[in-house]
Amino acid sequence: MNGIAAVYGGSAQHYRSLHEPKYRRWLDRIIYLPTLPDDPLDTVTALIIPERLHLGLLHRAAPRLHALLERGGTVVAFGEQPRPYLPGVRWEHRPTNFWWWREPAGRSGLVVLRPDHALFHHLTERDVTWHFHGVLRPPPAAEVVIAAEDGGAIFYIDTVSTPGRLVVTTLDPMFHFGGYFMPATERFLDGFFPWLMETVRPRPAPSRDP
Repeated sequence: MNGIAAVYGGSAQHYRSLHEPKYRRWLDRIIYLPTLPDDPLDTVTALIIPERLHLGLLHRAAPRLHALLERGGTVVAFGEQPRPYLPGVRWEHRPTNFWWWREPAGRSGLVVLRPDHALFHHLTERDVTWHFHGVLRPPPAAEVVIAAEDGGAIFYIDTVSTPGRLVVTTLDPMFHFGGYFMPATERFLDGFFPWLMETVRPRPAPSRDP
């Protein structure tokens, strides 16, 4: 039991991603989004929030997410953040170039700033490279791991805004893997889950009577 949970919003793409055996084995719980605002998350040390979930429900659940961060937990947020519900998150929309890979000498616009980061013990630059829908403007002391060539963060880790850890990325791997396209997203998830497992603080063992 590692305390890692993920939120499920009801879409077929997320169902496939979260129930794929090689990813499901990392999860202690799958939490249905409409129940999240009332879930104490008391057995959760890390919560994964897939992309393209209902923003109204995420805003209703924000106090639970903030409480998890305040007690030292980890929150992972994938995808666009047009109405941020997590501390310190600032979103900036960018036009999406879906076909960069078909252009002569095409470039995705992503650049790995921290190739020495532990994330890249499990991933390569190719595994984190596909289109993106926008960038993030992280707090000044946050660690930016992947950025856009023309400015803004694509993947950052914030351990300064709260006592916990906030991992935010504009990448949307679960939607694309669950939709049976974008091979890089499968490679990303194959490496992301082991990295997350390595970095999550162990959940304290329950106390026992003497």
